[in-house]
Amino acid sequence: MASTFIGNSTSIQEMLRRVSEQFTAMFRRKAFLHWYTGEGMDEMEFTEAESNVNDLVAEYQQYQDATADEDGDYDEVDDTAEN
Repeated sequence: MASTFIGNSTSIQEMLRRVSEQFTAMFRRKAFLHWYTGEGMDEMEFTEAESNVNDLVAEYQQYQDATADEDGDYDEVDDTAEN
């Protein structure tokens, strides 16, 4: 039996952050880099990929912060709308 879950959640940012930290640690040591550059990739492609993941994490953080800010708005009662 197989199943698929599709969800809209900002919780993925923690996993992306963890992967990014591991990638950064390995990239700084240039671990496995020679295999990829030997196949024609450029080091700049790795730097760009790292930047893209960091931007994605920051974007998810903005959505999470915006959602947290909006949650407080529902507790207020607007008396002017009833008049």
